[in-house]
Amino acid sequence: MRALVLFLRSLHTLSVVLMGLFGYLGSRLARPRASASEVRALRGEALVRTLERLGATYVKLGQIASTRPDILPVEVTTALARLQDKVAPAPWAAIERVLRDELSDAQRAALGALDPVPVAAASVAQVHRAVAADGQVLAVKIQRPDIEGDVDRDLTLMALVARMLDALPSLHLLSIPGAVAAFAQAMRAQLDFRIEADNNRRFAENFADHARVRVPTLRPELCTRRVLVMEFVDGVRATDPESVGGDRKALAAAGLEAILRMVFRDAFVHADMHPGNILLTAQGEVVLLDLGLVAEIPGEMRRPYVETFVALGQYDGEQAARLFYGHAPSVGRCDLRAFERDVVAHFETLRGKSLGELEASAVLSQTMGILRTHGVQIDPVFTVVNLAMVVAEGLGKQLDPDLDLLEVAMPHLLEAMMTAPDGRPFLRPVDV
Repeated sequence: MRALVLFLRSLHTLSVVLMGLFGYLGSRLARPRASASEVRALRGEALVRTLERLGATYVKLGQIASTRPDILPVEVTTALARLQDKVAPAPWAAIERVLRDELSDAQRAALGALDPVPVAAASVAQVHRAVAADGQVLAVKIQRPDIEGDVDRDLTLMALVARMLDALPSLHLLSIPGAVAAFAQAMRAQLDFRIEADNNRRFAENFADHARVRVPTLRPELCTRRVLVMEFVDGVRATDPESVGGDRKALAAAGLEAILRMVFRDAFVHADMHPGNILLTAQGEVVLLDLGLVAEIPGEMRRPYVETFVALGQYDGEQAARLFYGHAPSVGRCDLRAFERDVVAHFETLRGKSLGELEASAVLSQTMGILRTHGVQIDPVFTVVNLAMVVAEGLGKQLDPDLDLLEVAMPHLLEAMMTAPDGRPFLRPVDV
């Protein structure tokens, strides 16, 4: 029976992929004079539509792929970044069945009255507002019924396809099965809300001494593998920063401080960092949401990461190129001399400009483009850090146009240089 279900899912997946391919070809025929950049953007849009039709597993894959500008063109990552998991909610009767399966009678009584209309719905879970028996207003994150089976089938299919692709000599070096296995581990972890609860507690400890940055307070006695209960935080999503009241400059500084501390002090980073997962409150707080996916920077990689950001911050193209190359998991047939020349030339265009005239996001984005051109990959954790920095600057400048990420970050970088453990040696020689 399972084999039949998997076969039918394979046929469905193939039909959706072919539909997306034909849709892309149609858009290309309609725009025969499109520039190379416009063609890449059309590919990105077609990919997004295809992933949305395929469902939760593929949407999450697209969200993760959007953080890899060293692998995909910026037009494609920009399109993928718009994947928001906005889907129709599951019927309330199905959600109630999950609650009955997960919560005891005593827990259900303590949870109190739930609003059957969700305040947010995504492909893996949806959030309902509740008023607990003790009067506290709660946010209840409830996993969609049957999502585990759907995800398991998709991951099994991905693993089969990865093994077939790995048999091709031209693709073997990409280690596709390993990448799929890593994605499967992350996806399955997101289906266990106990892991998200643990992440929540760790972030709460990390920011316990910060007056403006926090995470929602859990109700641990009501949390299970498929139900996560926490305080309901009233605020504005960072997707709509214009609606934020109060001291906008202080909020911008707090948001930037949160990400700098995650990256350079705690080495424990929110790996699903986008404006929709940041809440700004009228009390001037930055609240981090959706903590199921995190990245931890290994001790031996902390110094190389810091050194790379220092090189970027100082526009030292030669040092940045050597660090990227020396620590890259894969460099293909990269010519180090040519790679270094291109990075140095890019950084020379920045020389002489004040920090206020530059954007860290643009510096990083263009550097990632050079990495992609020369086939130099970077550790996936670094791309998570890259995305966090870009989000920090983008949100910060909407709240405070005078914000200068690089200027604010340098003291944190220098402190991290003094406290980070000795880094691992280069994976490959960089003498040229």
